[in-house]
Amino acid sequence: MSQLAAREPYTTSFEATVVDRDGRAVVLDETYFYAESGGQPADRGTLAGAPVAHVRTREDGDIVHRLAEDTDLEAVPEVGQPVRGQVDESFRTYCMRAHTASHALYGAGRELLADLGYGGFDIGERKVRVDFTTATDIDDEVLADLERLTNRAVWDSRPVTWAEIPEAEARSREEIAFNTKTEEGVMSEADTVRVVEIEGFDWAACGGTHVENTREIGPVTVLDRSNPGEGLTRVEFAVGPTAIRRRAEDVRAARAAARELDASVPDLPDAARQAGEEIERLTAELNDARDELLAARLADLGDEPVERDGGEWLVGTVSGFGPNEVADRAKALAGDGGDAGGPDASGDAETGYDAVVLAGEDGSTFVVAATAGDPAAGDVVGEVTDAFGGGGGGRPTFAQGGGLDATPEEVVAFLRE
Repeated sequence: MSQLAAREPYTTSFEATVVDRDGRAVVLDETYFYAESGGQPADRGTLAGAPVAHVRTREDGDIVHRLAEDTDLEAVPEVGQPVRGQVDESFRTYCMRAHTASHALYGAGRELLADLGYGGFDIGERKVRVDFTTATDIDDEVLADLERLTNRAVWDSRPVTWAEIPEAEARSREEIAFNTKTEEGVMSEADTVRVVEIEGFDWAACGGTHVENTREIGPVTVLDRSNPGEGLTRVEFAVGPTAIRRRAEDVRAARAAARELDASVPDLPDAARQAGEEIERLTAELNDARDELLAARLADLGDEPVERDGGEWLVGTVSGFGPNEVADRAKALAGDGGDAGGPDASGDAETGYDAVVLAGEDGSTFVVAATAGDPAAGDVVGEVTDAFGGGGGGRPTFAQGGGLDATPEEVVAFLRE
């Protein structure tokens, strides 16, 4: 048998008798407080004016009301005495709407999703989640249709009813959805199953509190989807003020984006796609221009090579470029170089330098060294970090260092000495 709160969810004020009490734990002969079960949180409210911190069902089936820690226990009735219970109407109503909305969402899934099944359910403070098992990929378009059909069920003002029926009958009816993870309060080792029906739309074994008509749910806004585990798709949604606020935020954002893109809201996808393509094109052009600028700068450096350790070094600054951007160019210019499109490609600089050492700034001063192996690139970087601090390392033919306590110009002057 389901909880009394689930059978009569609109009752929020009642009188009962205390039948058991252990400190702050109180058991009544009957209660309209909903005990946490099946993904629905416990009701809030008061007993004899004392705040109820939590409500749960014991193994023996009794519902235990745990009072707040700061409760004056002397003011709480003893066993055998009457007590008035007051359920928080606002939170009860929220849970009724949210729980019924989850059924409406599942009903929408019946029309859209293949091999549909329940995988989990939970009512949170600001959002509700339903986990589906389905062979259908719930993409953006399907998500929008789920929201549309759920709200259509609200608009249609479908009656919502619940009844206890024999378990064998419930199991034989293919339209009734069962969730083995949230059947506590539904089965309860009884011979009957509590079935909640949204007329002509959804049927589910459920022990929670629900509204009597879908119009009481109010607007439903789908917030997000995710994959919490293999074979599961989690859909999160909101009802009430959170749903209205999120919908308003989405509308404002869409209109602002439409203004920026000089398009109407329905045309936003095409406008955004065109903007993305334009960004890709401009980014490619910018990268090409930066490559040309770097090549020209290195070609200029080739006019003033440095004679060091019996070899010819290319040394200079590369302000405006990061170490990863100049690495390939440096490698191409060291040794036999040539294939990476370095300055040699334009004929403005010789290749085959014994060492190419470039300094720049990328948050802090860095140095990049590429060689033919003699001298070792790591030794070159080590010489710089010994002089200016920082750290680095690499292979014999390529190394880099960073965090230098010097400007790129000071590093180059040191190497040219």
